[in-house]
Amino acid sequence: MKNTESQGNSKPVTTNQQGLHDRLEEIVLRHLNHPFRKPFADHTLKAFAEAEAWLSQRTGPLILDSCCGVGESSRALAVKHPDASVIGVDRSFHRLQKHEHCFETPASNLLFVRADLIDFWRLAVAAGWTLNKHYILYPNPYPKASQVQRRWHASPVFRTIIELGGTLTVRSNWQLYIDEFAKALSLAGLEASSELYRSDEPMTAFEIKYWASDQETWQCVVSLNSPDR
Repeated sequence: MKNTESQGNSKPVTTNQQGLHDRLEEIVLRHLNHPFRKPFADHTLKAFAEAEAWLSQRTGPLILDSCCGVGESSRALAVKHPDASVIGVDRSFHRLQKHEHCFETPASNLLFVRADLIDFWRLAVAAGWTLNKHYILYPNPYPKASQVQRRWHASPVFRTIIELGGTLTVRSNWQLYIDEFAKALSLAGLEASSELYRSDEPMTAFEIKYWASDQETWQCVVSLNSPDR
C-alpha cells in the first residue's frame, strides 16, 4: 500500500519464487470459472451506497483508483481528467484521512471511499458500473511463493476486475508481479504484456522513492472492453 511518510531509499522486492508461480495457471483458471460468493461486509455496502449516490449526481466517464492509499494518484487523475468522476478506494481510514493534509483545496470530481475492494468491486459489477479507466498502482506484492493467492491476479476476484471493464493499468516495482498479471489476463483471453514504466511526472510517493533509488518500475496496460464483455 502507499505511504507518503518516507520518501528515502526503498529496497527492491525480495522473493523465494523463481519465475512465474508454478500453480498460477491452475489458480487463475479456477477463479475465472467459479464466481466468488462471499457475503458482503456491512461497512462496504454502506460505502458503496454513498458512492452510488455521489455518482448519480454526476456525468462523464468513471475512473477508479483502487488501493489508493493517501490518494496522491487519485488527485492526479482528477486534475488530469476534470470531466471524469474519480473514485479512490482504500481499506484504511488512517491512510485516507491523510489526504486532506496533502492538498489545500479539494477536487470536486474526486470521491474517497473506505471499503474492502473484494466487496466494492463485486458490488460495482452487480450495479452495472462500466469503468473508463481503472488503476491498481503498487499493490502489496506478497512476494513469498506461499502468498500467491493474495496477489490480485491470483485472487478469487480477478474475474471481477475484468468484468469492470475500461482500460486497466497495473504498476509495480516487482517485474514478476506484472509478468504474472499479464499471464493471468492472457489466460482470460486478453492480449497483455509487461513493460518498463517511467515518467517525468510521478503519480505516487512510491514512484518518487523507487526512481530516486534507481529501481525499475513495470506496468501492464490492457483494454477490458472487448465485445463479449
